[in-house]
Amino acid sequence: MEKIESFKVNHEFLQRGLYVSRKDYDNDTNKVIATTFDIRLKEPNREPVINTAELHTIEHLGATFLRNHDKYKREIIYFGPMGCRTGFYVIFKGDLTSKDIIDIMKEMFKFIAEYEGEVPGADSKSCGNYLDQNLAMAKYEANKFYKEILENIKESNLVYL
Repeated sequence: MEKIESFKVNHEFLQRGLYVSRKDYDNDTNKVIATTFDIRLKEPNREPVINTAELHTIEHLGATFLRNHDKYKREIIYFGPMGCRTGFYVIFKGDLTSKDIIDIMKEMFKFIAEYEGEVPGADSKSCGNYLDQNLAMAKYEANKFYKEILENIKESNLVYL
């Protein structure tokens, strides 16, 4: 079997950042219809991964934020965690670059870092594992990524090596 795109990235040198993970094309026109981004919060195999509770909370808050955003709600296809727990994938409609999503990612991570209140969808009717949430640590992880990466993002945090 051929390796999928995300397994072709050399994780031994991967830094935290925002990366284009893949582009999907329309079969008839060969135009890009969706861009998947790798939002890497942790350096793979070099930093501790994000615990499931805060990962889950970031997912709830991030997905809710994006799907309610005035400008982007119709452009978002998916937002969710990576199985390795080092980050998230977000899929936008269209042919985009990492630079195209910096502002919305700053907005989202700032929203998560400053969030107060009940976590959206964290109840037994809305979520299959609603008790596995940690808002305090989600805010910590979001703030850390925002301050250390997004505020002064460099080219090396936008393009895979």
